[in-house]
Amino acid sequence: MDLIGLDIGSTGAKCIITNSDGNVMAQAYEEYSMESPISGYFELNPQIVWEAVQSIMHSVIREYNKRSTHLAGISISSFGEAAVFIDKEGRELGNSLLYIDSRGNEQLKAFIKKIEADEIIHKTGLKPHSMYTLSKLMWYREEQPDIYAKIHTFLPFGSYILYKLGAGPILDYSLASRTMAFDVRRLQWDEHIIEVAGLHKRIFPEIAALGTVVGQISLEAAQNFGLPSDFKLVLGGHDQVCAAIGAGITEEGSAVDGIGTVECITPVFSKETINQQDMASSNLALVPFIKGKYATYAFNFTGGSLLKWYRDQFGYEEKMEADLTGRSVYDIMSENVSDSPTNILVLPHFAGSGTPYMNPLAVGAVLGIDFNTTKSDLFRALMEGVTYEMRQNIECLEQAGIRIDKLRACGGGAKSDLWLQIKADIMNKTIVALDIDEAGILGTIILCGVALGEFSSYEEATRRLVKVNKTFHPQAKNRKQYDENYAKYKRLYQAVNEVMSNEPMER
Repeated sequence: MDLIGLDIGSTGAKCIITNSDGNVMAQAYEEYSMESPISGYFELNPQIVWEAVQSIMHSVIREYNKRSTHLAGISISSFGEAAVFIDKEGRELGNSLLYIDSRGNEQLKAFIKKIEADEIIHKTGLKPHSMYTLSKLMWYREEQPDIYAKIHTFLPFGSYILYKLGAGPILDYSLASRTMAFDVRRLQWDEHIIEVAGLHKRIFPEIAALGTVVGQISLEAAQNFGLPSDFKLVLGGHDQVCAAIGAGITEEGSAVDGIGTVECITPVFSKETINQQDMASSNLALVPFIKGKYATYAFNFTGGSLLKWYRDQFGYEEKMEADLTGRSVYDIMSENVSDSPTNILVLPHFAGSGTPYMNPLAVGAVLGIDFNTTKSDLFRALMEGVTYEMRQNIECLEQAGIRIDKLRACGGGAKSDLWLQIKADIMNKTIVALDIDEAGILGTIILCGVALGEFSSYEEATRRLVKVNKTFHPQAKNRKQYDENYAKYKRLYQAVNEVMSNEPMER
């Protein structure tokens, strides 16, 4: 049985076809651009996304058909918060507002005067924030009533693509949890929150668990893509949840560390084991997972993007060498880095801060340089700074009752032995590097395979598809210096934000 996995990101979409052993048979990627009509407005055109998806699906299916013709189903992961508004005829009602769009701020302020924040946190697992779909819907109700009146339903992008392929308007629990209107314990829309928000309950779509078979492809879509009429549509979910599944994270005590542009640690746990007040104080969401478990996201907006910044600003010679030799520029930059920790402290808030502070005004800082500091020292210090930030996030997770014994690393940063050893040393955790380029898409393949009976369980799918590359253990020789530096690091956020007057500072 061969399966299609699709990931919809905010800047591009990727499609992969694999067989049941995880061997990639065809893949394609296509970028698209967000639109920013005025300052603070950030939108994504659903039609542009659908055109990109059609393009890459046609590409992979053409390539695949040269070798085989046994495609059975598809599942899709996508980013959350943004939603496509759809009218009664199934037409899109304009662009989608992305999570970084400023619209909804004023509506949220009015909303939380009518309802206790603790009620929102207890029900939805989220601290109130304008990024979530609920705030954007309230903005449309007030500022674009003509469009709001035409909304028949709304769908996040993964569900929107399934809808275009023939599924009904339906989304999974993990994407529903990114709306701020979903009760993550009762696994249903919360009517009181929707009523206080002044929204119509009828526009909220059907919801179901990750991995639910939601139908088969429509005749039109089957003809468009050359797929069999019994081709199945399987409900995927939020990209971070799918990445956890693709990394083989299904039981408590484990977490995936996705080291991409953004770094995100996603652990799995039972809700009975956590302290939700501590979760909320660290801005940690409560997200429904598989097998009755939950997940959360501890993240920093700058992960690999910080090394890209270094490459673009200081790595001209290394980039020239990489272009000439075909080697990775990051491997070349790593060659001259010392094996010993630096005493340079980097606050990696170059694009604001993620958890635990969630401060969009936070700024980065580099402390402890002198005339003996080399650019290789700075390169290592950047990796250390991001890792100190993630160690602080792990402490917040553990304070909330979420145990992490081992981290499975994936994403572009997981290809750096240097960075993974730094992580093991600073976090004092075993780091397992996975031989996976696209954990999120592999997660959709696993969801699809389990749903269609190709795998008897998630555990079997993990054994067959998730492959380990290398394992990194903490080195005792670096522990003392890193612990001392980390104690200093924890004081940086407050000190820098006091100097720069970038509120808020409290969690």
